[in-house]
Amino acid sequence: MKTFQLTAEPRTVLGKKASKALRNDEKIPVVLNGGKIVDLPYAGTLEEGQKVVELCNNKGIITTDLTVTAEAVRKLIYSPDIFAIELTVNGVKKNAKNADFEYIIAGFRVFRHFGLSFGYLPYSNIGYSYFTTEKLNDANSTTTSNIYSGSGGLHQVYLGLGWSPFKGLSIGVNGGYLYGNYTKSLVNSFSNSTINTIQKTATADVESYKVDFGLQYALRLSKKDEMTFGATYSLGHKIGGKPTLNIVSINPTTQVADTVSYPKDGTRLHLEMPTVIGAGIMYSHNNSLRVCADYTLQKWGKVEEPEYRSENGVVSYAMRSGMYKDRHRVTLGAEYCPGEYNRHFLNRVRYRVGVSYATPYYYINGIEGPKELSASLGFGIPIMNSWNNRSILNISGQWVRRSAAEYIMENTFRINIGLTFNERWFAKWKVQ
Repeated sequence: MKTFQLTAEPRTVLGKKASKALRNDEKIPVVLNGGKIVDLPYAGTLEEGQKVVELCNNKGIITTDLTVTAEAVRKLIYSPDIFAIELTVNGVKKNAKNADFEYIIAGFRVFRHFGLSFGYLPYSNIGYSYFTTEKLNDANSTTTSNIYSGSGGLHQVYLGLGWSPFKGLSIGVNGGYLYGNYTKSLVNSFSNSTINTIQKTATADVESYKVDFGLQYALRLSKKDEMTFGATYSLGHKIGGKPTLNIVSINPTTQVADTVSYPKDGTRLHLEMPTVIGAGIMYSHNNSLRVCADYTLQKWGKVEEPEYRSENGVVSYAMRSGMYKDRHRVTLGAEYCPGEYNRHFLNRVRYRVGVSYATPYYYINGIEGPKELSASLGFGIPIMNSWNNRSILNISGQWVRRSAAEYIMENTFRINIGLTFNERWFAKWKVQ
């Protein structure tokens, strides 16, 4: 997807006359929607151009009135392409975040044959901002635009316990607290100031649990060769969230807004997470070469999603199935370390390579979403000094291609950096 640099100025003088004066000066008055939802009355500080639009139930949404030049958006209007907008207001970029903290995991031995782990992990992530434009065939040559944006995601804090009842077999279970929220918005606006702007904002706030089970068995083939087999199961269930939808109709001239919220009848909707089943196998030679493969099935097919629908004048926002399909993922990987305790530094480095392929799990207007193909190349660099000789600095580059038959083809390159601590102070002393 292409990126478009757009610069805007805050707009503080509103009304029909002010908007007309801007248009006469080859400028376009716009409203940046999809802002933060706040409690009313709002006691916080608003930036220049911002205002609070009342929704319902003592809630409001912060919007920003801006001005852009007609020349700046000409290439957006008269183009068949879809752009991701990087908006700059008063020198501040509104869509420039491209790196974040992902996860942290720790584990240690509790007592003989038992281990404990804990961590913070991402479960899902939402982050997008783009828009499309279309010229209507009317007498006023009206142009309509649809602005799509989304943010948020789910994270989990977990505690895990592992048990090895006999040599080679390990059994584990993780219990976690799942939490997070999302905000997804669609703003439909028109160049004709007599047509209202429609903003749809879908939100949810999740607090639930997550349970995972694992089984692993290591089979010794010879003195230097070993095969490891593993299986995992994650429980699918309803996670709540109380998804809601607010539809706001805004008069672009008077800024008067009318809000309708769904579901209307007090029905409490519940989001769902799918059951996930996985299996894998790894071959290890002389503790230096490891080759592995795994398969994961995500049972999205029966998961329901809240959907807004208008049929024969009847409007509803309810949970519906058929919007997803089961997802399959296959991953292959290998790691080679010439000599973990070799005197030469390059021989102690762990060299890694991997490829992965995943089928889509959702539909777009009845058509399957994008498939995903990825490849990665990385290194595990040992940290060696007077007090640290077992930790590893992990650096990798990853190429990801997502493509759908009648929609997008997206190529992404990622740089991943991680640190693995594996020091003696994590181990339990046998003699005190």
